[in-house]
Amino acid sequence: MDTTYDDGLVRPHAAWGAVLSMALCVAVLIASEFMPVSLLTPIAEGLGISEGRAGQAISVSGIFAVMTSLCIANLVKRIDRKLVLTSSSLLLVVSGLVVTFAPNYAVLMIGRALLGIAIGGFWSMSTAIVMRLVPHDAVPKGLAMINAGNAIAATVSAPLGSLLGDHVGWRGAFFLVVPLALLALIWQWIGLPALPPCGRDGAGNVLKLLLRRQVALGMAAIFLLFMGQFAVFTYLRPFLETVTGIGISALSAILLLMGIAGVAGTWAIGQLLKTRLYSIVIAIPLVMASLAAALIALGSMPAAVTSLLLGWGFFGTAAPVGWGTWLSRTLPDDAEAGGGLQVAIIQFAITLGAAAGGFLFDALGWWSPLALGGALLLGSALAATAAAIDHGRPAP
Repeated sequence: MDTTYDDGLVRPHAAWGAVLSMALCVAVLIASEFMPVSLLTPIAEGLGISEGRAGQAISVSGIFAVMTSLCIANLVKRIDRKLVLTSSSLLLVVSGLVVTFAPNYAVLMIGRALLGIAIGGFWSMSTAIVMRLVPHDAVPKGLAMINAGNAIAATVSAPLGSLLGDHVGWRGAFFLVVPLALLALIWQWIGLPALPPCGRDGAGNVLKLLLRRQVALGMAAIFLLFMGQFAVFTYLRPFLETVTGIGISALSAILLLMGIAGVAGTWAIGQLLKTRLYSIVIAIPLVMASLAAALIALGSMPAAVTSLLLGWGFFGTAAPVGWGTWLSRTLPDDAEAGGGLQVAIIQFAITLGAAAGGFLFDALGWWSPLALGGALLLGSALAATAAAIDHGRPAP
């Protein structure tokens, strides 16, 4: 029979089935979040609204994810974490059904808000729960497995949504997510052990964690990393079409290859994180900044751009595994509160990076989001270096 270590955080026998159930749920969450990207036109036509209003279906889920991640630790501090996770999965099912059968724009927004709550709740708890499902030295592997689901879903959600939309309509595309969400829910209910609250999880104000210098430096590095990454990634399609001259079929192939490279990166870098945490979280944004600069210089060369984007997928997708591992080691007793703070910062950084990149794209041209992303990524490497130095400083 499985037992638990005295600290209540690490299980001696890794529950990999439970981790896989979480990876499936993450894949469905991310696919649901980004599927509207390729369905804006049919959604707008079906509900009689503008494409701009339809696009708010994406931003509203991000807003509710941020709000949920900041308060979830306190709201559930006396509730079994298995129930919290399965409740998030149930919200994912309900969200899919509400969006599928939404008679008007307001109901569509309610469905997307429910999705945001599910995203914030699930992601905030994920690192802390993986820490309780696998031994300490296997945490990077567990986080890599979850992030592999993220990588695959982020890559295929837009083209899959477009394909499904052509065959079964936008409502059918959203409905087809529901069975997968139900499968994840049932698998978690069967596979997850009881996870009662323990330690200091859920206690206190999440933002107070930023008063710790190590946490503040790490979160600054995370913010700059994701802002820089999405300032670039959000505008890859117009860059590839107008500068590189790549058509839709080649574009889809490149995005797919980036996803495959990302899965490989999460595995390879996950293996190295056991002994080289800080060197990796410093090196990843440095490499990505170099790739952004190379894309500006070589943007008209399809073969070179493809190779550079494979590198972007390899390193960029693996970055969250590194910072998830950092969280598990820096805040072992506050992993849930730290996870909530981390998710809020990531969601905010993604939104701000995409917005800033779009403003520069329109104002200065295709190269400007790449330049902004490169500068922010360099800042991330500097903040990560400061966190590494602080980590090595003796406690006062």
